[in-house]
Amino acid sequence: MQQTRTIALCGKGGVGKTSLCSLMVTELARGRRGRILAIDADPASGLAQSLGVRPIKSVDDIRKDLVAKLKGGEALTPKETLHALDYELFDALAEGDGFALLSIGRPEDEGCFCRVNSLLKDIIEDLAGNFDYVLIDGEAGVEQINRRVMKRVEHLILVSDTSAKGIGVANTIAKVANDSRAVDFRSLGLVLNRVRSADEAGEIGRRTALKLYGWLGEDELIRDYDFRGSPLTGMPDTSASVSMVRDILGKMNLLA
Repeated sequence: MQQTRTIALCGKGGVGKTSLCSLMVTELARGRRGRILAIDADPASGLAQSLGVRPIKSVDDIRKDLVAKLKGGEALTPKETLHALDYELFDALAEGDGFALLSIGRPEDEGCFCRVNSLLKDIIEDLAGNFDYVLIDGEAGVEQINRRVMKRVEHLILVSDTSAKGIGVANTIAKVANDSRAVDFRSLGLVLNRVRSADEAGEIGRRTALKLYGWLGEDELIRDYDFRGSPLTGMPDTSASVSMVRDILGKMNLLA
């Protein structure tokens, strides 16, 4: 099995991170390129619907159950705790067509057990090591990926629409990621969404120092799927957006 390739997507809310992540998962799964794990790390939890799967529980559900047991006085040895979390996390995986999905859930409550959270993150990283590809649909920033999912990713993809606000958020995330190393990554780049033309994409590319991995156009088919609540896994592989995602994955050497 090849080394795990981990890709995290971040950006301003509403710019299309979840759609892009779904199309990437679908394209990799369609090509049967290996074992794929999709991680929904956005509290909005839209990735599951976009991929057409329904998780039974989230990582946060598992954490809350264990914390409740510990607060209730149930005595668990470290080995028993680790075994319980390991089993529960594996049980939380939702199977799709050629991929598995893990939902992180809502952020932790105040006063949570840090040891439990640390163990969960360690187990998530161990779990991810069993897959060839791990794609993380994250929130706007990168800090919560480090705190709640994993410390290292191979590719950090910043997603933005064509708005100045979206690009500004992407630039800010890149600065935080580079300055603080909130997440260790090998490469960082930008994917634009809802672009009207190649000229528009080129103009935006000249306004930012971020490497442009590629862009997706305004797609009425995606809008229709979202309007009907249909999973994007049903998008035809001949559609423009799927072709663009395939090109982006190719340019990032993720199809080799």
